[in-house]
Amino acid sequence: MSDDKARRDFLLNLGAGAGVLAIAAQAAASLRSLVPNVSYDAPTTVKLGLPTDFPDGLKFLPDQRLFVFREGKTFHAISAVCTHLGCTVRAEAMSQPEQTTVGGAPMRLTHRFACPCHGSKYTGDGVNVSGPAPKPLSWYELSVAPDDGQLVVDLAHEVAHDFRLTLA
Repeated sequence: MSDDKARRDFLLNLGAGAGVLAIAAQAAASLRSLVPNVSYDAPTTVKLGLPTDFPDGLKFLPDQRLFVFREGKTFHAISAVCTHLGCTVRAEAMSQPEQTTVGGAPMRLTHRFACPCHGSKYTGDGVNVSGPAPKPLSWYELSVAPDDGQLVVDLAHEVAHDFRLTLA
Protein backbone atom coordinates (compact mmCIF):
# COMPACT_ATOMS: atom_id res chain seq x y z
CA MET A 1 0.00 0.00 0.00
CA SER A 2 2.86 2.40 0.64
CA ASP A 3 4.07 1.83 -2.95
CA ASP A 4 0.63 2.91 -4.26
CA LYS A 5 0.70 6.00 -2.05
CA ALA A 6 4.23 6.89 -3.16
CA ARG A 7 3.28 6.43 -6.81
CA ARG A 8 0.14 8.56 -6.32
CA ASP A 9 2.15 11.33 -4.61
CA PHE A 10 4.78 11.23 -7.37
CA LEU A 11 2.16 11.51 -10.13
CA LEU A 12 0.34 14.27 -8.22
CA ASN A 13 3.58 16.26 -7.82
CA LEU A 14 4.50 15.64 -11.47
CA GLY A 15 1.08 16.91 -12.64
CA ALA A 16 1.21 19.96 -10.37
CA GLY A 17 4.75 20.79 -11.56
CA ALA A 18 3.72 20.46 -15.21
CA GLY A 19 0.72 22.75 -14.58
CA VAL A 20 2.86 25.39 -12.88
CA LEU A 21 5.41 25.19 -15.72
CA ALA A 22 2.65 25.59 -18.35
CA ILE A 23 1.20 28.66 -16.56
CA ALA A 24 4.68 30.22 -16.23
CA ALA A 25 5.40 29.65 -19.94
CA GLN A 26 2.06 31.22 -20.89
CA ALA A 27 2.70 34.21 -18.61
CA ALA A 28 6.17 34.72 -20.15
CA ALA A 29 4.71 34.57 -23.67
CA SER A 30 2.00 37.09 -22.71
CA LEU A 31 4.55 39.52 -21.25
CA ARG A 32 6.84 39.14 -24.28
CA SER A 33 3.98 40.10 -26.58
CA LEU A 34 3.97 43.57 -24.99
CA VAL A 35 7.48 44.31 -26.35
CA PRO A 36 7.47 45.15 -30.08
CA ASN A 37 9.89 43.40 -32.42
CA VAL A 38 10.10 46.45 -34.69
CA SER A 39 10.93 50.06 -33.99
CA TYR A 40 8.46 52.41 -35.67
CA ASP A 41 10.57 55.48 -34.92
CA ALA A 42 11.76 57.48 -37.88
CA PRO A 43 15.43 56.98 -38.71
CA THR A 44 17.71 59.62 -37.25
CA THR A 45 20.22 59.55 -40.11
CA VAL A 46 18.63 60.72 -43.36
CA LYS A 47 20.05 61.27 -46.84
CA LEU A 48 18.96 64.68 -48.11
CA GLY A 49 20.21 64.68 -51.69
CA LEU A 50 23.30 65.65 -53.66
CA PRO A 51 24.99 68.94 -52.73
CA THR A 52 24.20 70.22 -56.24
CA ASP A 53 20.46 69.82 -55.42
CA PHE A 54 20.78 72.68 -52.93
CA PRO A 55 20.75 76.23 -54.28
CA ASP A 56 22.75 78.99 -52.66
CA GLY A 57 20.71 80.29 -49.78
CA LEU A 58 17.98 78.34 -48.03
CA LYS A 59 16.12 75.13 -48.84
CA PHE A 60 13.30 73.82 -46.63
CA LEU A 61 12.86 70.05 -46.35
CA PRO A 62 9.33 69.47 -44.98
CA ASP A 63 9.69 65.72 -44.40
CA GLN A 64 12.61 66.29 -42.03
CA ARG A 65 11.35 69.70 -40.81
CA LEU A 66 14.77 71.08 -41.58
CA PHE A 67 16.33 74.14 -43.21
CA VAL A 68 19.56 73.53 -45.14
CA PHE A 69 21.66 76.58 -45.90
CA ARG A 70 24.29 76.71 -48.61
CA GLU A 71 26.84 79.42 -49.19
CA GLY A 72 29.15 78.31 -51.99
CA LYS A 73 30.62 75.00 -50.84
CA THR A 74 29.64 75.48 -47.19
CA PHE A 75 26.50 73.94 -45.70
CA HIS A 76 24.71 73.92 -42.35
CA ALA A 77 21.33 72.64 -41.16
CA ILE A 78 18.89 74.22 -38.70
CA SER A 79 15.80 72.56 -37.27
CA ALA A 80 12.39 73.93 -38.24
CA VAL A 81 10.84 72.67 -34.99
CA CYS A 82 9.92 75.45 -32.56
CA THR A 83 11.39 74.83 -29.14
CA HIS A 84 8.18 75.96 -27.45
CA LEU A 85 5.62 73.32 -28.45
CA GLY A 86 7.02 71.78 -31.63
CA CYS A 87 5.22 73.73 -34.34
CA THR A 88 7.02 74.12 -37.67
CA VAL A 89 8.59 77.57 -37.93
CA ARG A 90 8.60 79.44 -41.22
CA ALA A 91 11.48 81.29 -42.77
CA GLU A 92 10.99 84.94 -43.60
CA ALA A 93 13.36 86.53 -46.10
CA MET A 94 15.02 89.68 -44.82
CA SER A 95 14.93 92.78 -47.02
CA GLN A 96 18.65 93.39 -46.37
CA PRO A 97 20.98 90.48 -45.52
CA GLU A 98 22.94 90.93 -42.31
CA GLN A 99 26.54 89.96 -41.67
CA THR A 100 27.18 88.55 -38.19
CA THR A 101 29.64 86.32 -36.38
CA VAL A 102 28.44 82.95 -35.11
CA GLY A 103 30.89 80.90 -33.05
CA GLY A 104 33.77 83.03 -34.29
CA ALA A 105 32.96 82.44 -37.95
CA PRO A 106 31.38 85.08 -40.19
CA MET A 107 27.86 84.28 -41.30
CA ARG A 108 25.54 86.01 -43.75
CA LEU A 109 21.94 85.97 -42.51
CA THR A 110 19.32 86.18 -45.25
CA HIS A 111 16.31 84.89 -43.30
CA ARG A 112 14.78 84.97 -39.86
CA PHE A 113 12.33 82.47 -38.41
CA ALA A 114 8.87 82.89 -36.89
CA CYS A 115 6.56 80.37 -35.27
CA PRO A 116 2.98 80.73 -36.51
CA CYS A 117 1.49 79.02 -33.43
CA HIS A 118 2.52 81.24 -30.52
CA GLY A 119 4.64 84.01 -32.02
CA SER A 120 8.18 82.97 -31.12
CA LYS A 121 10.79 84.71 -33.23
CA TYR A 122 14.33 83.56 -34.04
CA THR A 123 17.27 85.22 -35.76
CA GLY A 124 18.72 83.73 -38.94
CA ASP A 125 21.11 81.55 -36.94
CA GLY A 126 18.23 80.13 -34.86
CA VAL A 127 18.67 82.17 -31.67
CA ASN A 128 15.36 82.86 -29.94
CA VAL A 129 14.72 86.59 -29.52
CA SER A 130 11.06 86.83 -28.50
CA GLY A 131 8.00 84.80 -27.64
CA PRO A 132 7.60 81.78 -25.42
CA ALA A 133 10.36 79.67 -27.04
CA PRO A 134 12.74 78.68 -24.22
CA LYS A 135 15.83 77.97 -26.29
CA PRO A 136 17.35 78.39 -29.78
CA LEU A 137 16.57 76.17 -32.77
CA SER A 138 18.80 73.11 -32.98
CA TRP A 139 21.62 72.78 -35.48
CA TYR A 140 22.33 69.29 -36.80
CA GLU A 141 25.45 67.61 -38.06
CA LEU A 142 25.80 67.26 -41.82
CA SER A 143 28.15 64.87 -43.58
CA VAL A 144 28.61 63.37 -47.03
CA ALA A 145 27.67 59.74 -47.68
CA PRO A 146 30.74 57.86 -48.95
CA ASP A 147 28.72 55.59 -51.25
CA ASP A 148 26.82 58.15 -53.34
CA GLY A 149 27.99 61.62 -52.24
CA GLN A 150 24.63 62.76 -50.85
CA LEU A 151 24.35 65.12 -47.90
CA VAL A 152 23.41 63.21 -44.75
CA VAL A 153 21.89 64.76 -41.62
CA ASP A 154 21.99 63.12 -38.21
CA LEU A 155 18.84 64.34 -36.46
CA ALA A 156 19.98 62.77 -33.20
CA HIS A 157 23.25 64.71 -33.09
CA GLU A 158 22.90 68.39 -32.31
CA VAL A 159 25.97 70.52 -32.93
CA ALA A 160 27.12 73.97 -31.87
CA HIS A 161 26.03 76.99 -33.90
CA ASP A 162 29.49 77.31 -35.41
CA PHE A 163 29.27 73.97 -37.25
CA ARG A 164 29.79 74.16 -41.02
CA LEU A 165 30.34 71.42 -43.60
CA THR A 166 32.68 72.64 -46.30
CA LEU A 167 33.09 70.46 -49.39
CA ALA A 168 36.34 70.28 -51.29
